[in-house]
Amino acid sequence: MNANTDETAKDEQQPGAGPAPRVLTDDELSRILRDQQFGVLSFVRRSGHPHLSTVLHDWHPEERVVRISATADRLKVRRLRTAPRAALHVQGPDAFSFAVAEGDAEVSAETTVPGDATGRELLAMTPGFDDTGEEAAFLEQIVTDRRVVIRIRVSRLYGSALDVPAAHS
Repeated sequence: MNANTDETAKDEQQPGAGPAPRVLTDDELSRILRDQQFGVLSFVRRSGHPHLSTVLHDWHPEERVVRISATADRLKVRRLRTAPRAALHVQGPDAFSFAVAEGDAEVSAETTVPGDATGRELLAMTPGFDDTGEEAAFLEQIVTDRRVVIRIRVSRLYGSALDVPAAHS
């Protein structure tokens, strides 16, 4: 090895010498939000500390709205009613990519009658039922659970990916 080759090998082993993260396009960010079921909802507690909650979410890119089902008595629901700023962090298909959807949140009315407007919105967030009996049972259960819909109207969507070459075997 000559001196140049030794220097190149050293540079490649230095921290931070790898590829830089790549900013994702809106389409790539939308794909992450659509394809991944779970995310981490973040908002600020009254104390000023962040609060994080793992949630199932439903992304609607044409509306730029994220929907999350929750029960009416949860901290996230109570807090977002008074301080409606929220962010949802969603891990990409690998450990090197993510999307964040930020915006103002609103909380629906509690579902109180099977099939009411909130109930239908929650029903639309589910993958579907094989028969009407299952659907009716779902609509009754969400009334019992006192479900609401948290809607985040996304004003900022961002994220990145680190394109790491495959390991050599």
